[in-house]
Amino acid sequence: MKKSAPAKKKSRKSAKKSPVARKRWFWPLVLRLTLVGAVLLAGWMVYLDAVVTERFEGRRFEVPSRVYARPLELYDGASVSRSALERELALAGYRQGDGQRVGSYQRSGQNYVISTRGFEFSDGDEPRRRLAFRIAGDQVQGLRTLSGPSSPIVRLEPAQIGGIYPAHREDRVLIQLSDLPPLFEQTLLAVEDRDFYDHFGVAPLSIARAMWVNLRAGRVVQGGSTLTQQLIKNFYLTREQTLVRKGNEALMAILLELHYDKRDILETYLNEVYLGQAGVRSIHGFGLASQFYFGESLADLRAHQVALLVGMVKGPSYYNPRRHPERARQRRNLVLDVLVQQGLLSEEAGADAKARPLGVTSKPSFSENRYPAYIDLVRRHLARDYRDEDLQSEGLRIFTTLDPAIQDSAERSVRETLKELDGRGGDGKLESAMVVTNRNSGEVLALVGGRDPRFAGFNRALDARRPIGSLIKPFVYLAALQQPERYTLISPVQDKSFALVFDNGQRWEPRNYDRKERGEVPLHLALSRSYNLPTVRVGLDVGVESVTDILQNLGVTESISQYPSMLLGAVSMTPVTVAQTYQGLATGGFNTPLRTIRQVTDAGGEALSRYNLAVDQVLDPAATHLVQYAMQETMQEGTGRSAYRWLPRELSLAGKTGTTDDGRDSWFAGFSGDLLAVSWVGRDDNGATSLTGASGALPVWSEFMSQVPQHGFQPVVPDGVQYHWVNAETGALTAESCDNARLIPFIAGSEPERQDDCAGSLSNRLRGWFEGLFQ
Repeated sequence: MKKSAPAKKKSRKSAKKSPVARKRWFWPLVLRLTLVGAVLLAGWMVYLDAVVTERFEGRRFEVPSRVYARPLELYDGASVSRSALERELALAGYRQGDGQRVGSYQRSGQNYVISTRGFEFSDGDEPRRRLAFRIAGDQVQGLRTLSGPSSPIVRLEPAQIGGIYPAHREDRVLIQLSDLPPLFEQTLLAVEDRDFYDHFGVAPLSIARAMWVNLRAGRVVQGGSTLTQQLIKNFYLTREQTLVRKGNEALMAILLELHYDKRDILETYLNEVYLGQAGVRSIHGFGLASQFYFGESLADLRAHQVALLVGMVKGPSYYNPRRHPERARQRRNLVLDVLVQQGLLSEEAGADAKARPLGVTSKPSFSENRYPAYIDLVRRHLARDYRDEDLQSEGLRIFTTLDPAIQDSAERSVRETLKELDGRGGDGKLESAMVVTNRNSGEVLALVGGRDPRFAGFNRALDARRPIGSLIKPFVYLAALQQPERYTLISPVQDKSFALVFDNGQRWEPRNYDRKERGEVPLHLALSRSYNLPTVRVGLDVGVESVTDILQNLGVTESISQYPSMLLGAVSMTPVTVAQTYQGLATGGFNTPLRTIRQVTDAGGEALSRYNLAVDQVLDPAATHLVQYAMQETMQEGTGRSAYRWLPRELSLAGKTGTTDDGRDSWFAGFSGDLLAVSWVGRDDNGATSLTGASGALPVWSEFMSQVPQHGFQPVVPDGVQYHWVNAETGALTAESCDNARLIPFIAGSEPERQDDCAGSLSNRLRGWFEGLFQ
């Protein structure tokens, strides 16, 4: 029997669905995904819109505060040397040239022609002028105005000496579209975004064109970003090159253009664009870049300078004209060619611009803080009235008392004198600090924090608290002279050794620096020769508390020990504090707080704070006058007499040396008719030196004073003070013609009663002999 054939297996259903079936689920899914994507995109757009508007509507920029030196005033008779004038002009970014162009000057021998920039002061605008004058004998003579409004006194634009920057270290000078020089806007748009006024934030054709050019070149040679996209990238986003960031950039650019006017966007771009680096500080905006590279205001730039700045947008580091001048020149000339092609420049003007040098200053006009030690003191004074965040972001203008010429002289004196001291056997570890003030007003004109004035580290003028040694002696004797019934300048004081034994059994025996004893000496001699033993005796007699009270009344806020050793300077002060106390001696007994700030204004020039002179009479002016006399004697005959190797005696200087044990601290404080200066020399490790106040700090002080034009010190004799001729040996009143006669001031009623008969003196006998000979 045949087997029957096997039955055919039943065919399986196809695993694939029919097209009709697919449509039933595919398109609904796509629709759902599209809706979800649209919702997510809409939400993301809402978020981006909030980000864009919040930042753009609020504070668009954190603008650092600008710190300015005092403006140089020019008038007939103004004291300024030729070298000081030229240093100050250079500091303010002026260039030597023909004196025709704004911000330039011309010198011919003693004669100067200056084209000023003008400046917006809070008390009125200082217009641009062209001035002519000469400097002879360190004085301005024959000042006249060649163009611009005439004025007997002209204030030059103050030099910017630093800034108080945000934490991210960005810097900018805000500008408006009205500040742009001719051709600037057309040049920028021709090079960076020709369709700026026609697109809505992105330009697809520009992107496509850039992609085609880059593909043909095989590398990125052209960008397709609009100015709006560049602004978004700089203002809101990071610099990472990802599709997500590029997508956000495009979306935010569209949103920005929907909300804001093109002119507003352009002005923001001009202030935001990144154009270089100054150390750790970023240079943002064309306003600051113009100052940084050319030392000129943006409004004064010419075509070749405009072309260079615009060309640098493509790569500020790559086209840095100071580091890569040839690259920068090629890039500038390419931009000039574009201007000629676009009809914005004639071929002749383009060729002339290409033939010009880059015109970049050798050093940045706006650099890091030029005087970090001085700015440190300014910031501490500002901290009394302003928060750090306001100083870092509100664009305040801070006008200080710094005198650039005096600051330069102080720095040079510290540097050169320390170099000389090193050459005498030093090990190069000596340091120094100096404070210079206006004798009458207490304005701080200069401050040096160390032998390297550009080092922004430890500021010895403010933070080095060191024993002041004999600098305290004028205050000890002042406490005594405020008791005229007990002490005068000719009161005999004992220069004899003694010992103090304290309750704990400790014994203290003061000694003179030279270990000698002189017996009885007049008080003025004890001060001018800086004898220790008479000083301690007088101080103990009037009381340590009396000396402490004087120092505190003059502005010393630090605690002062009440031990007898403080009478020889065992009290630590900083150079600034010493300057504060000596300001009281220089002004005749006034507590005159040191000032570094004259005025603070907002970014628009409106005055916020004025720091006017504030004084308070805290010392007896008559007694203070007597101390001034003894300090002048110190310079003429005592421990400060070597200063006159550098300086003319006509200055009638007043001062005091100070030395601590083992020469660890060398001090000098003194003043002329115009300036008070305090200098310190020592080692940071408090090591011993071979220096005294006269051999260390005094040469620094004298070198400085010799460089600065000034007037002699002629103290005003206060009411209640009378001068009498006194026999320097006997202390009795005498005649001017007598031997040993010395003119000495006394508080009225304290002068000696007894009269010296000098009829038998040698000079009188000789005078009588000659008179008899010719009768």
